[in-house]
Amino acid sequence: MIKADIVKAVAESLKLHDRDALGIVDHTIEALKDVIKKHERLEIRDFGVFQVKQRKARIGRNPRDKKEYPIAPHKSVTFKVGKNLKIAARQEPRPAAAATLSAPGPMLPQTAAPSE
Repeated sequence: MIKADIVKAVAESLKLHDRDALGIVDHTIEALKDVIKKHERLEIRDFGVFQVKQRKARIGRNPRDKKEYPIAPHKSVTFKVGKNLKIAARQEPRPAAAATLSAPGPMLPQTAAPSE
C-alpha cells in the first residue's frame, strides 16, 4: 500500500473527492512529522508509539575485512507496535478483505454454439 491507496481509502470512507482526501492525508502526515521533529513521543492508541531515541557511540566492524570503524552517537526514530495491531497482524486476513484485493473468479472459455 502506498500513499495514493491511503488517499483513495479515505476518500471512499468519508465520501470525499480525492483532492480533499489528499489534503487530509497530507496534513495528518505533516502533523506526525512535526511531533517527531520536536523529539516528542507520539502515541496512537491501538496502533503504536513513535519515539526519537539517542543512540550511543560505538565501534562498528566491516564484516568483509574485519576492520573497525567508530560510529558517532546519533538520534533515530523508533516505532513500537501497539498490542491490538500486533494481534491483528498475526491473524489470517479476513476472506472479505482478500476478495476485494484479488482478481475476479476464473474465466470459463467460451464454447461455440452447436451448429444445426
